[in-house]
Amino acid sequence: MSEKIKYQLEIEVKSSTKVLYNMISTPSGMSEWFADDVNIKDDIFMFIWDGSEEEAKLLTKRKGESIKFQWMEDFEEGEKTYFEIAIRVDELTNDVAVIITDFAEEDELEESKLLWRNQIETLKQTIGG
Repeated sequence: MSEKIKYQLEIEVKSSTKVLYNMISTPSGMSEWFADDVNIKDDIFMFIWDGSEEEAKLLTKRKGESIKFQWMEDFEEGEKTYFEIAIRVDELTNDVAVIITDFAEEDELEESKLLWRNQIETLKQTIGG
């Protein structure tokens, strides 16, 4: 398996940080834009898409700011990868942005970025931002 490359995307979202944080940090919020369904047991989130399930371990959660996960498959293989969804507010303009930090193999990098952009577009449509 080749080395995964860390990347970041910053996408502006017209929303209050409170609404946005609820959408990125709760199973009910995430099931509206990230996956078809989201369940949680202890610190393990189960994301369901078209009948397939992927589990991710909750690593950190900063109230109103960010949430960070690691896919269980990567955790079990001792990978140092994660994906984080963070909220950033520009101090001058008060513009709100979602910052995605993730890892992908080089040949899947552009596809991974496109997938995140599409997910965030769905998020924006869901919250009207």
